[in-house]
Amino acid sequence: MACMRLFCLPYSGASAMVYLRWRRAIPSWVSVHPLELPGRGARRDEPFAQHIEALAQALADQIGDTVAQPYALFGHSMGALLAYELAHVLAARGLPPPAVTFVSGAEAPACRDPDKHARERSDDELRELLRDLGGTSDIALQSDELMDMVLPVLRADLRMCGRYRPPVRAPLHGAVHVFGGRDDAPSAAALDAWRRETRATCAVEMFDGGHFFVHQQEARLLRCIEAALHPTLQTTS
Repeated sequence: MACMRLFCLPYSGASAMVYLRWRRAIPSWVSVHPLELPGRGARRDEPFAQHIEALAQALADQIGDTVAQPYALFGHSMGALLAYELAHVLAARGLPPPAVTFVSGAEAPACRDPDKHARERSDDELRELLRDLGGTSDIALQSDELMDMVLPVLRADLRMCGRYRPPVRAPLHGAVHVFGGRDDAPSAAALDAWRRETRATCAVEMFDGGHFFVHQQEARLLRCIEAALHPTLQTTS
């Protein structure tokens, strides 16, 4: 069977490492490619990106030579906005669309509150945000050493999200697949609104859990990704 590349974009405060375990958990015909962002992981010595639009352009430069082969995009939370923007950048360059753009844990662009992340948060407020989202243990939150690494990344990412103002433009041509947590902030209507962002098919699947259902329900999530990608690979191979 031919190979499907799955480019994965991290959520706020995270690095590409959050997707590394997927390589062992998903069938071998899906080749997982986590995309690292500036200011973290292997790119920790680079300055943080300031704008999602410019970051998407840079990511398109990075993967543009590879998208002649079947590929898909996956992003969770901030990563979903990046995946959406990256799909538009690739389309504007006349490159083949992703077989599927997976957007997870994020409301549709038209439903975003542009002021939600406009205000700078203190370290204590960022810790409280991490606690509320439920993806960070109390031990980690109490570790000043760990928080000294995490909070600057999170703050920069939230700042970038606060600046993001997607323009009104034509919908994407490729399929969009939406994942949401039943106890997460985005409403069912805000998730369903992703349907307006594509001329192709759009499916919405809900998972038990809050914002980090992406990890809590990892096995089912990967099965859903596999099921969505398998028929597209058959039509492109």
